[in-house]
Amino acid sequence: MSATGMSEEPVGDGTRAVRAGLPEPVKHEPTLPGPVFAAHFHLPGEVAGPYSYGRDDNPTWTLLENAIGELEAPGRADVETLVFASGMAAISAVLFSQLRAGDAVVLPSDGYQALPLVRAQLEAYGVEVRTAPTGRDAQLEVLEGARLLWIESPSNPGLDVCDIRRLAVAAHAQGTLVAVDNTLATPLGQRPLALGADFAVASGTKQLTGHGDVLLGYVAGRDAEVMAAVRRWRKIVGAIPGPMESWLAHRSIATLQLRADRQNATALTVAETLRQRPEVSGLRYPGLPDDPAHKVASRQMRRYGCVVSFTLPTRARAERFLAALRLVEDATSFGGVRSTAERRARWGGDAVPEGFIRMSIGAEDPGDLVADILRALDESAD
Repeated sequence: MSATGMSEEPVGDGTRAVRAGLPEPVKHEPTLPGPVFAAHFHLPGEVAGPYSYGRDDNPTWTLLENAIGELEAPGRADVETLVFASGMAAISAVLFSQLRAGDAVVLPSDGYQALPLVRAQLEAYGVEVRTAPTGRDAQLEVLEGARLLWIESPSNPGLDVCDIRRLAVAAHAQGTLVAVDNTLATPLGQRPLALGADFAVASGTKQLTGHGDVLLGYVAGRDAEVMAAVRRWRKIVGAIPGPMESWLAHRSIATLQLRADRQNATALTVAETLRQRPEVSGLRYPGLPDDPAHKVASRQMRRYGCVVSFTLPTRARAERFLAALRLVEDATSFGGVRSTAERRARWGGDAVPEGFIRMSIGAEDPGDLVADILRALDESAD
């Protein structure tokens, strides 16, 4: 039996999510221990054992890291997971622990909007940064000689998909490390390590925890040496999650499969509904059979995510639409149980039209959500 009480035989995603990271049962103790608030631990004599100082390790992190590891790499004892204070802390830990002056890194040109900030910092440190779009595996064209390939699939916010296994094979053939941002897919939608990646990285702020009340990030990796460098970076920078946030994240993972199945199914319904509207253009959802990414996504994804993107004719129309919605909050981020949407161009940094909408589908009743979207489209018409 594993520490979660599950045998090594295959189990379903729901069973795994509910039991992931639980310690061995102890009579009269809670099944999921509460958060451990400690800056330091009793440490007489020689320094030995897992817990000494709160910046290095914490029992609450350990349980959460075990849980995420069980989701990202079921049955893999050689995979290590580290949690961070945010998704960007996790992203930065991989990039800045693995790259040195003179190295080259390949980033997606259509990825998360903070990546240009990362690019500027990497270049200031003497790292060569190359970019290419996610779609059509275009990053292969600029891969030669790179130290690290950074993949974001599906990409945020455009929802393009690349063939992770193909890119990983090409990268490893020349000694290039591969990291995959798995935020949009979650471990229940896609397992990058099984597709050949060296790192699976994600913002746990989004669908993994799903309630919009926790900032969290994580890195899961297969190689002990490179993960030691990531751990060392976390120690140096101190980008650690609080125990309460870690406990809340672990508690929330128990409902991940329930939330993901509901949100993914409703996202497909919403996408099919939007496809019928003449004012909607540029509709993207990898789960749609006619989406440009569907063929590749269907080979490597088990769920297609909760985010739908589309464009309305003008900025004004998009803003009227968002204002007319009653069940969808005008907010950034995605993956929560309450649906959100935003006009993404308001932030700058994303190469999207002024009327581009990124909509995150929550856990509301599908019929209610579709009716709200249709009503808002009608009311926002010129």
